[in-house]
Amino acid sequence: MAIEGPLRELGIHDVFQLLDLSRKTGVLRVTSELREDEGVVHFDAGRVVQASIRSKPAPALDAGAMSRRELERLHRLQFESVVFELMSWQEGFFSFEEQPRERLPRDSRIAVSTESLLMEGARRIDEWSRIAEVIPNVEVVPQFAPVEGEHGGTMLDLLPHEWQVLTMIDGERDLREIAASLGRDEFEIANIAYGLTTTCVLEVQRPAPRTPVNGASSSAALPADTARAVSSELAAARDAIEHLIRLSPDSSAAPEARDALEALARLQRVLAGRING
Repeated sequence: MAIEGPLRELGIHDVFQLLDLSRKTGVLRVTSELREDEGVVHFDAGRVVQASIRSKPAPALDAGAMSRRELERLHRLQFESVVFELMSWQEGFFSFEEQPRERLPRDSRIAVSTESLLMEGARRIDEWSRIAEVIPNVEVVPQFAPVEGEHGGTMLDLLPHEWQVLTMIDGERDLREIAASLGRDEFEIANIAYGLTTTCVLEVQRPAPRTPVNGASSSAALPADTARAVSSELAAARDAIEHLIRLSPDSSAAPEARDALEALARLQRVLAGRING
């Protein structure tokens, strides 16, 4: 049995709830001519087992190289991102086709509660309403805020994933590009950028032409005084992460900690170039 109709008559939130409550198995397609985009979500007894959006292909996951727990976490993040995006579509057309379980994608080994995905989508919408005045969307370009007066000596107490975001700041990449480069969720990166902006570490601007005039550097380049202020905190951050790895080298957090350590090393090299250049 096919279930279909325009989103203006039945919102995507209601469509997901209907498929969840009726424990449907099959594929949901949501198309938007305005966005020239399409989302595809596979359901197994009302639970989401695969979700994608054509304009935002998810990176392939190597199931053999990670634990089931990590695989489930990454799949869930992917599903949350897709559902969150689809919940923002106010126009378009949806169509659900029931299918036997045997026709589901072969890699559909992870099943996530549709209700929990909808709850997370609603939470993100609420969060966006809170941060929208500072971070209106993921197309804004972050850059380091200038260091002025007494604020130049402020200690930066950041988490490893926040340091990772700082390594990607060049005044040219927008938040969507940074999220893609780090392999992280766009909403997570936007939230980090919001926190760093409200604490005056970053400031954001609309995308600008990226071709320098007469070979000059971009005006969004990291100022030397800011580079010195940030650089003074990196050694302590690296020591803390190295200590964490020494204490628990085989913990689930160790791979992320090592990634953060590499990111900090890259940032130190960049900062050294800005200070000495």
